[in-house]
Amino acid sequence: MESSMTLLSAHIQFLDTQLALIHIPLSLYANFLQAILQLLLPNEGRTDFASSNGAVRAPRGWPYEHPFVNISITHIECSIVCSRTLARELFAPVRDSLDAAARSQVSITNEDSIVMQVDGEGLDAGQRVLELTSPLALAGISIFFITTYFSDYILVPLRCRGQVVHALEERGFAFEQHTSTYVNPSHGRNHSSTSSFETQSPGTPPPATISELQTRTFATLKRRNIVPTVNPSLRLIQCAGRKDPSRTGNSNGNRNSTTSAADDALHLGLVKCLITPPCPRFLSLTLTDTEPASLLLDHTLLPNFAQDVLLGSKDDFLIPITLDLRELPLESTGIVCGVAGRLVGGTAQGALENSVEMSYLSTARAGTVMVGEDELHRALAALRGTENGVVPD
Repeated sequence: MESSMTLLSAHIQFLDTQLALIHIPLSLYANFLQAILQLLLPNEGRTDFASSNGAVRAPRGWPYEHPFVNISITHIECSIVCSRTLARELFAPVRDSLDAAARSQVSITNEDSIVMQVDGEGLDAGQRVLELTSPLALAGISIFFITTYFSDYILVPLRCRGQVVHALEERGFAFEQHTSTYVNPSHGRNHSSTSSFETQSPGTPPPATISELQTRTFATLKRRNIVPTVNPSLRLIQCAGRKDPSRTGNSNGNRNSTTSAADDALHLGLVKCLITPPCPRFLSLTLTDTEPASLLLDHTLLPNFAQDVLLGSKDDFLIPITLDLRELPLESTGIVCGVAGRLVGGTAQGALENSVEMSYLSTARAGTVMVGEDELHRALAALRGTENGVVPD
């Protein structure tokens, strides 16, 4: 599906990462809470945190030091993306300390992933998901897709890096050899929040077209009795920490030498959210070493943050539509692209009505579509209409 919009440029670059994906059932969240809190802190701050006699303090050097981390908590699971090193250091020991039954419920992927960062302006969220995921889905490449307040991030298997380059070049993205950056003159973005983990059964050839991919996606969901569900009482806010101008563009390696009052307040709010008993109803936090923290969170968590700590509207609510993918194999592909295609194409009524503005957060075992409150009915009609038989087995 090609966009008819005139779009600004987008840049896609690989970050220097080797990532693991961790699935933790909510029943074991408390067991991993200390590891999650340690993940929030740079190395030098972990000892300070442990010895602070219960006080929550931002360590010297915050904000974040690692290239990429995502912590997502939904009603399905706690899902974490972090470096292989941190997965081994923080999470594997906790998993290994559990009894056999509990240990079997926790998964840490063995295969390394890498992440690409996408920057740009001008493309609505649904079209952006299609533009970025369709060439990879059609190539049979499984992905984990996260859109934050500032950028999109696409996780792909490390072994597929060459295929990713080829698939993007075939779609018209230009690869700059020296900077590992792709430039697509016809692609851009608006602020939103998405993420997706897609998989494909071994031995199944990739679909030839987006239409075929969409057909396969909803046929698979129907066979597995995976239906979109909504908790209308859950309203989400997309927001981010404020940028500290004193840190921007610091080329002397001293960017993280001190923390501001805003850093401390943001850090305190994040910790308060994570320790909400028994766990937050919904929180997705993305941390990088180049951008402020980006959050998608239950609006009832906002009082944990001091006034003016967060960027973004506090009144524009997003309603999550959840697809529980625990019955699908992890090696499946095309879920997010198929769902985005249905919402973008299935809710537009010619020139009279625009398609639903959507974003997508896919965690290790679930996919969550976010839409505005006024778009919920149209989005559900599109998703449920396909599952009820429009798309054949």
